[in-house]
Amino acid sequence: MLLYRENYYDFAASRGYYAMFYTAEALLLSKELSFSSHSAVLAAFGREFAKSGIINTKFHRYLLDAEDLRHSGDYDINPPIAADQVLNILAWAEEFLQVAKQHLA
Repeated sequence: MLLYRENYYDFAASRGYYAMFYTAEALLLSKELSFSSHSAVLAAFGREFAKSGIINTKFHRYLLDAEDLRHSGDYDINPPIAADQVLNILAWAEEFLQVAKQHLA
């Protein structure tokens, strides 16, 4: 939230994405699955957790949408990331983490 409050929307979006990405990696590790690229992690999460119905498919969509904004925030010169988009990503990350905690408990 500090990055958001200080209007660093690109960095805040990136950190929110990474919170979800590392959570997805932890979930995959619980199935003894590990991958070396972002695209492989996102695809495997979709296959192993969303499509199988273990975790609601909206979390896969959150992850994919947040990755798109991360790319924009990390690589575009003037990223067009709005405050409301960052708030969405931060809320998604919190919800994603809570679902993962429940699943891993």
